[in-house]
Amino acid sequence: MVTRAYVLHPDIKSVRHRRLPEHALAEAVSLADAMPELEVVGAEVVRLPKMQPGLLFGTGKIDELKARLHDLHVDLVLVDGPVSPVQQRNLEKEWGVKLLDRTGLILEIFADRARTREGVLQVELAALSYQRTRLVRAWTHLERQRGGFGFVGGPGETQIEADRRAIDEEVVKIRRQLSKVVKTRELHRAARRKVPFPVVALVGYTNAGKSTLFNRMTGAEVLAKDMLFATLDPTMRGITLPSGKKVILSDTVGFISDLPTQLVAAFRATLEEVLEADLILHVRDIAHPETEEQAADVGEILESLGVAEDVPMFEVWNKIDLLSPDMRGALLVQDARTPGIHAVSALTGEGLDALLAAISVALDDERSDAVLELPFSAGRARAWLHDQGVVETEELDDSGYRIRVRWSARQRAAYAAIDPNFADPADPAPDDEEPVETGPRTPWTPDA
Repeated sequence: MVTRAYVLHPDIKSVRHRRLPEHALAEAVSLADAMPELEVVGAEVVRLPKMQPGLLFGTGKIDELKARLHDLHVDLVLVDGPVSPVQQRNLEKEWGVKLLDRTGLILEIFADRARTREGVLQVELAALSYQRTRLVRAWTHLERQRGGFGFVGGPGETQIEADRRAIDEEVVKIRRQLSKVVKTRELHRAARRKVPFPVVALVGYTNAGKSTLFNRMTGAEVLAKDMLFATLDPTMRGITLPSGKKVILSDTVGFISDLPTQLVAAFRATLEEVLEADLILHVRDIAHPETEEQAADVGEILESLGVAEDVPMFEVWNKIDLLSPDMRGALLVQDARTPGIHAVSALTGEGLDALLAAISVALDDERSDAVLELPFSAGRARAWLHDQGVVETEELDDSGYRIRVRWSARQRAAYAAIDPNFADPADPAPDDEEPVETGPRTPWTPDA
């Protein structure tokens, strides 16, 4: 059954916005179009001097919208922004239709798209957190949750305390299940570290073309549509670069402005692939009118996730096939002059060879040989070296381990953070010198 939906974007004068309200409304309509059960029959920007605490909109606008919703036979109103439980209850009563805010809609989409066990559990956890804030409405509607049409909704008990207790118990159960899944993913990551192949992670705003680029680079058949949140569950494939080096390419969930805080927290484990990446490809829809604003949103989310500043990142300006010849020519000139920027078309393959060559150069770290002498008590440092796959040989004597490693400068710096006794001198000892034990420090010297 198709649900007829009407989309509203409140443009509140007292709130500063990064984006034009018309573009925000278009994105909200695209979100609604991402749900197959929805048919968007209308959309508009509602300009407000300030937000009304009880009804969000003024009484005159509410009456005007009520008549419009009635004429269009609307079943569901989607408000592109936060709506409090009280506002939701009052607006549903005034208009006689269900109402869903931006967070609720994104949760619906995620619930519809999640396929892996982890993805399903993450969505359930986020939805329960969202539901818990809506229980105040049970006193009036005699239902646990009326907003929504699928995952977030359904009749329930009338007592808020019982509802809240049931939700809390379910949250505990899901978190227990999720911890097992996360441990499994960590085991997979640990196995990859031992191979070890560098990880290249695709990140970017939703519908920037990450999955199309992923398919073009790997030959995979990941779902790639002109639709928001076409990809939710992370996908990984191995590829061989022009240099012959093998890497793992990871396709991740797309970001979006005002991403619900519940989902940022819930999908952190899924996005940990980005935290472990050796190279990040920030894919941008360069043909989008708000590409700069989208890039800023992605940057903020990456920062909130704790992505290290020393992880190299390329900006991949995708969809150049949609640009006019003049803009395309200017973009290619800028691409050639600016390091770290690569203009491509994932659809046609243009610019892909240059991108792959740049990835090869970026991951072809100059490696140096070294010999470390670790005491038996340095088990954590020794385990880290083995996990990174940098150990060439290892010998055992009465004082501890003598380990010959081959590593990159970044790995050496990371090891220094693991082993506080590690001595990384500015002037390495000559090649013909052997490491010398100096108390508790971990000696280091380039290998001959």
